[in-house]
Amino acid sequence: MANLCPPLSAGEDTFELHSLQLELEAVEKQIQELLVRQTELRERRAALESSRVSIQRDTNTLTTSTPCASLPRSRAPWTRSSQVSFTPAPGHHGPWVQQQRKTRARPRPRTSPPPPPPVFEISTRNRFAPLRETERDAVIVGDSIVRYVRATLAKGKVHTHCFPGARVLDVSAQIPAILKDGESVGAIVLHGGVNDTKLRQTEVLKRDFSSLIETVRSTSPATRIIVSGPLPTYRRGHERLFRADGLHPSRVGAELLSDNISRTLRSI
Repeated sequence: MANLCPPLSAGEDTFELHSLQLELEAVEKQIQELLVRQTELRERRAALESSRVSIQRDTNTLTTSTPCASLPRSRAPWTRSSQVSFTPAPGHHGPWVQQQRKTRARPRPRTSPPPPPPVFEISTRNRFAPLRETERDAVIVGDSIVRYVRATLAKGKVHTHCFPGARVLDVSAQIPAILKDGESVGAIVLHGGVNDTKLRQTEVLKRDFSSLIETVRSTSPATRIIVSGPLPTYRRGHERLFRADGLHPSRVGAELLSDNISRTLRSI
């Protein structure tokens, strides 16, 4: 039969020989690892067998030990220390009855109650009180004239309360609700009267302003009172300070009124 496999070249022989060599080295390495593992397992088995034999030997020794022999009871009377006495049983003669002397229970040592916990004094003084005095807020209360008034303080805030169409007594009726937290209000600016001057009742307007001031004092005695207004009427040459109706301040007039109120608040 003719050889169907073509002959290998020198390069191919070298490559195949190198591959076989690597494969043989890998197999030999595995054989060495298996031999080492076999030795470890044999040593482990020998140790376990030796431990089991030792446990069985100890168990047999405990099982085959000689039991304690009971001594025959002697019927003759015998004595012990002074703590034990023997008396015949009442009603018949026979063996002695052992009686144990009663002992008193030892009194438990009394332990003194634990000392009371220490009392610490905590100061309740508000260390921010001086800061609060210097940063108290202010409020502006009035009719529609103060709608766009925005006054400022060096420390604290200024809140504006506008009631369009309100007269002096209408403003007075709003004071209790505005000053319900009077401790945080350092000053109040009262601006009103523009809607009262139309009635041309000067004496009535004076009494109404007095009533407004008394309402503020009774509601918040510590609040400082500043009366502002009513504003002067429209004059020729000051058109930029008023709106087209000649009554309400324009943007420039509101800024001027805000500056005047801010300077007054900062000066007190």
